[in-house]
Amino acid sequence: MFSISAALSGFFLGASLIIAIGAQNAFILRQGLMRSHVFILCLICALSDAVLIAAGVAGLGTLVSRSPALIAAVSLGGMLFLGAYSFMAFRRALHPGAMRTGTPEPLGLKAAVATCLAFTFLNPHVYLDTVVLLGSLSAAYQGADRLAYGLGAVTASFVWFFGLGYGARLLQPVFAKPAAWRVLDVLIGIVMALLAISLGARFLTS
Repeated sequence: MFSISAALSGFFLGASLIIAIGAQNAFILRQGLMRSHVFILCLICALSDAVLIAAGVAGLGTLVSRSPALIAAVSLGGMLFLGAYSFMAFRRALHPGAMRTGTPEPLGLKAAVATCLAFTFLNPHVYLDTVVLLGSLSAAYQGADRLAYGLGAVTASFVWFFGLGYGARLLQPVFAKPAAWRVLDVLIGIVMALLAISLGARFLTS
């Protein structure tokens, strides 16, 4: 029988790790504002988290935490990708020529899915948060309680990503003007640049 307390523990811990300013959330927010491929992108993020959380609860966290070479490789890839995306965000802010009626040109489905997957799996923090941290804390539970803990964390991921993706449209009146998109792109560029710098520092010290 599932333990409600274990499920709630997993839910709130998962939510505390997922609800933060980061590359993945910034991308989903932007896509949600454009109403572009929202369902499939939110589903990819949530299912990816579910797989990683399940792996962590199953014990993979110990293996990942003992593999500095893996973390270093992901850090390098993430640094290059986030640096490039930061550059593109700043370029959009400075040259918003692609905007039509105040809304930027959306990505095609393939490009959006590829970008979403890159944000998800080229970020070592994703592995450290979901696989290592959530996985190691699941050791406090056994049997059905451990399963309930994992399901709680997975539920938090689904609630957050779909809430962010579809809730973003509530801000559309604010983003009816191109100036608002330029401000958002500047903020996204700053976030991506800071994350790229932090990953570069992690790579150099690994």
